[in-house]
Amino acid sequence: MAVNASLIKELRERTSAGMLDCKKALEQTNNDLEKAIDWLRENGIVKAAKKSGRIAAEGMADIAVLGNVAAIVEVNSETDFVARNSTFQALVKEIAKTIAKNAPKTLDDALALDCNGETINDKIVNATATIGEKISLRRFEVLTKNENEIFGTYLHMGGKKASVVVLEGNNPDVAFDIAMQVVATLPSYINKEDVPAEYIEKELKVRLDASKANGRELTNPKAIEGLKLKIADEVALVQQEYIKEEKLKVGQFLKQNNSTVKQMVYYIVGEGLEKKEENFVEEVMSQLKK
Repeated sequence: MAVNASLIKELRERTSAGMLDCKKALEQTNNDLEKAIDWLRENGIVKAAKKSGRIAAEGMADIAVLGNVAAIVEVNSETDFVARNSTFQALVKEIAKTIAKNAPKTLDDALALDCNGETINDKIVNATATIGEKISLRRFEVLTKNENEIFGTYLHMGGKKASVVVLEGNNPDVAFDIAMQVVATLPSYINKEDVPAEYIEKELKVRLDASKANGRELTNPKAIEGLKLKIADEVALVQQEYIKEEKLKVGQFLKQNNSTVKQMVYYIVGEGLEKKEENFVEEVMSQLKK
């Protein structure tokens, strides 16, 4: 059934629901505006839409592994209280498994996936309405491996940080330790050869300027070259010190165990998102004044 564009516009203005949700509501109710509003309310969409402007910077990351495919996801909530809710945590795990099973390419593709009879987007909308906080699937990544490779996964603080690595080799303990290393040290690259020259030059300039400002200007070409190597080593996984054994590099640990890191991904929940600062006492007092 064709939906009138002006009705979609009016429904959006009256409910603040998204355009696609309004279109679907009108299709379900034969273009009856009032029934469409009821449909949105009954499906929790209006309530969810009113929260769409809030900042969701807490939440949980999780990892699902299905055979040769792994998916790491980050689902955000507004507060850490909700992130510790069992319903929210079950939703995140369900989303991770669905993404691992289907390996979508984009966020829109992921939101449209069927997840036990509902789309992931519908699951999130319904959870938002039920829990009372904005919930959103922020990002995900799908990794694949060959038969001679192994996944290593690690969750820190219940999913505040998460990492998944792909290792060439077959030792699950080594894979786990490397995933834990990644969460502990947050390397940007696997090997120092992967570090872009632009990053090294930019960081070098910062450090040379800082040295000069502190009265210790560095001008020796060999010392400068050594500093450039040090900068690359600091952000490269295999050049870092292994957290479980002093004076041992990660690369040496891998070599001892006939393993090579092929891929790595890690998430820090809320990284780069603005977090809302709230005063609980002020919030309570404001409610009492209403």
